[in-house]
Amino acid sequence: MVKGRIKINLKALAIGQDLCVIITGGNKPHLGCVALSVPRPGLADPKVSSSTTSVLNLTGHKDDEAARRVSHLLSSRLNKNVAVICGIHVENITPEEIKITFDLLKKLSQTLINNLTS
Repeated sequence: MVKGRIKINLKALAIGQDLCVIITGGNKPHLGCVALSVPRPGLADPKVSSSTTSVLNLTGHKDDEAARRVSHLLSSRLNKNVAVICGIHVENITPEEIKITFDLLKKLSQTLINNLTS
């Protein structure tokens, strides 16, 4: 998915009942972060699905928030263990482009949810 200078690729691989997602983008794709989410009942309302997410970030990379958001959302909505590997780098990214990046990630995540639940 592309908007302006921001290009994000999302690939998903089913591993049994689990899901592995690889997110790359920008002008220097890389391994920046791994997030692992395990579904669980919500703490405030056990009827609402949530997840517990752990993050392992490579030093100096800032992909942790993107990986965490996607992993948590997918795990909570799909009720699956989800691992997200993320590496997005856009040279001299602006605050507006960061917002665009998160918007694109949300759209890609929702498309994946729709594809897996239809």
